[in-house]
Amino acid sequence: MPRASLDKDPRDVATMFDAVARRYDLTNDVISLGQDRAWRRATLAALAARPGETVLDLAAGTGTSSEPLADAGVRVVPCDLSLGMLSVGKRRRPDLGFVAGNATQLPFADASFDAVTISFGLRNVVDTEGALAEMLRVTRPGGRLVVCEFSTPTLKPFRTVYTEYLMRALPPVARTVSKEPDAYVYLAESIRAWPDQKALGRTLRRAGWDRVAYRNLTGGVVALHRATRP
Repeated sequence: MPRASLDKDPRDVATMFDAVARRYDLTNDVISLGQDRAWRRATLAALAARPGETVLDLAAGTGTSSEPLADAGVRVVPCDLSLGMLSVGKRRRPDLGFVAGNATQLPFADASFDAVTISFGLRNVVDTEGALAEMLRVTRPGGRLVVCEFSTPTLKPFRTVYTEYLMRALPPVARTVSKEPDAYVYLAESIRAWPDQKALGRTLRRAGWDRVAYRNLTGGVVALHRATRP
């Protein structure tokens, strides 16, 4: 499988994630040194979804981020571009209503959700601002958005070490747990090319979101962006 380019053609991205779906969650645990679980818990806390609310979980993959919402009584809709990811998730949680969908053309009516969340997936979308506008469209007025995404470490010495890890250490580590290490080279490249916290905040505002704010996790390795539909 060729590595997806940073042009992020949806077909290439879907094919790449189809190929890594079976061991995706395990690989994430290994390459993040277990931090991905803490990041997802922080995302759920920021989302603050209540029982009975309807939440769209975009780039849901195998449903890792959707499961705790469903278990808490939230009506969650896991949505992903990769059919391979959805198949793995459906086998594990047949009770969840997995939906195949592209973030730039969501298959949902206007104002369908109380909240939308996307974890580690916005970076893979071909049109970031267009996807954020689609999320706005399907969110009810007053509803909220939480984006959990890799970002830019705030301390320069740590930023240097982190970049070296991404480009030099991550692919060999991925090779030990994944049969598709090229996907993780793409991961490293896409993280390095991604805008920093403030730039993403500006993109959220241009897409129409209000009350935009962010919080750094693990020194800015990951940032949680929160926003509200006016």
